[in-house]
Amino acid sequence: MRFCDKYIDRRSRTHDQMVQAARSGVQNIAEGSQASATSKKTELKLTQVARASLEELKLDYEDFLRQRGLAQWERENPLRQVLIDRRCQTADEVAAWVVDVVKKGDPSGHCGQGGHLEEQSTESTRSTLSTRAYPELSANAALVLLAVACSLLDRQVERLALDFENEGGFTERLYRVRTAKRRNSP
Repeated sequence: MRFCDKYIDRRSRTHDQMVQAARSGVQNIAEGSQASATSKKTELKLTQVARASLEELKLDYEDFLRQRGLAQWERENPLRQVLIDRRCQTADEVAAWVVDVVKKGDPSGHCGQGGHLEEQSTESTRSTLSTRAYPELSANAALVLLAVACSLLDRQVERLALDFENEGGFTERLYRVRTAKRRNSP
């Protein structure tokens, strides 16, 4: 296998792993939610698995940026908050946001170190810079949204653990109801 073939194979495998991690996160959230009526323990476990899948996806996006020499946004980057405030509901809305950021920046839309749109460009460099801007903005947008999702899942795990600690699981609650009913029966 030639070097080029190995590189393409590795990249497609990474892409497939990223897709699988994203799907796993979504599936485990859905399955955990379905399990909530009958097993808080299972809901908690599946929510934690979803969180781990999304963390794996974050690492893949960070690797994507690093391997291509693209900037990863700092937490203080103003574009992070702009994206969060936009409250995109779909991937298409995020893609439209990326296009808007590129269009509103300099004509090239290139993001420089620190994630701020660069002001300097010439006609001959615009196409090269814009081809860097889209992957950089898109990967950073994905990282922002993953950070939000992970934060929300952390809060959910914390709440589920507290509820389980205070109320027990489904079986324990059923036992309390049956015991109370027996006590109150003649």
